[in-house]
Amino acid sequence: MDAIERYRPKLPGPVWERIGADCRRAVAKAKPGTPKEARDWLGALAYAAAHADACGQSTRAEQLLTPEAIEWYLATGYLHADESSRSNRRCRLNKLRRALLGPDLITGDPAAYTCSDPSRPYTKPEQAQLYAAARAQPTDELRYGSLILLALGLGCGLDSPEIIPLRTHDVREASNGAVAVSVRGQRKRIVLCRNAWAPVLTEATAWASRPGQARYLFRPASHARGTNTVTNFLARAKRTPGTPALVMGRARATWLVDAVEARMYLPTLMAAAGLTTLRSIDRILPHVRNLPPGQAAAMLREL
Repeated sequence: MDAIERYRPKLPGPVWERIGADCRRAVAKAKPGTPKEARDWLGALAYAAAHADACGQSTRAEQLLTPEAIEWYLATGYLHADESSRSNRRCRLNKLRRALLGPDLITGDPAAYTCSDPSRPYTKPEQAQLYAAARAQPTDELRYGSLILLALGLGCGLDSPEIIPLRTHDVREASNGAVAVSVRGQRKRIVLCRNAWAPVLTEATAWASRPGQARYLFRPASHARGTNTVTNFLARAKRTPGTPALVMGRARATWLVDAVEARMYLPTLMAAAGLTTLRSIDRILPHVRNLPPGQAAAMLREL
């Protein structure tokens, strides 16, 4: 296809000379349906290959298009872009992967997912924005409901299915003075809330509680407990311009990333998060900051 041969990305000439032939080969083998699709695929692959080349990694297309390699590139080589641009780049690379390598499952294509990034943690400024937006909600229900979600997600690492069935008496003071949450369901466990979010959780729990009544912690006035309880609530909450959307998956990922960066022992982390496999940990690793070389070397020597 002429579009493949004519395409030239805005990369330094020596870089394109090193990676261009394999990028063109891979896109041609994937058989794009239109010239535009060829340019879209080739552009996305070219910049992923250029980043791998700069990092001393393999630039072969088949290795750049694995799900892990795509997420690594987006997390380390395209983090400066906004979320919509990152989602667009992810979609193009994933489409190229399926066209070049075939479906991810031998039984057929897997279920389609959105191009959002639920494993990307919230930055500290974003967390501050979410907290300010929760405090600015126009009603007590929206205000305290938002605060409960933030405290349980960012402070305890809980996701929506664990939040929905909680009662107010599931939040209590632990023997060491921390605020503890008794999680129900299949991943039953006790989680201690992080100190920064413990006062928020205590305040919101006090608002939801009534003496002598076993009330739900989240949306205590509603007795309907469906899988969309959290998403329906978030759809009604008021969005402040410039504030990121509250996604419980991202809140839990933030908690996990902070725990890993704090060097929490892996068995302790897995027990607190209710994990039985490392799959969730694997998904957040591209977002975990590494140690500086000197500090890493000292840690390795002291093992």
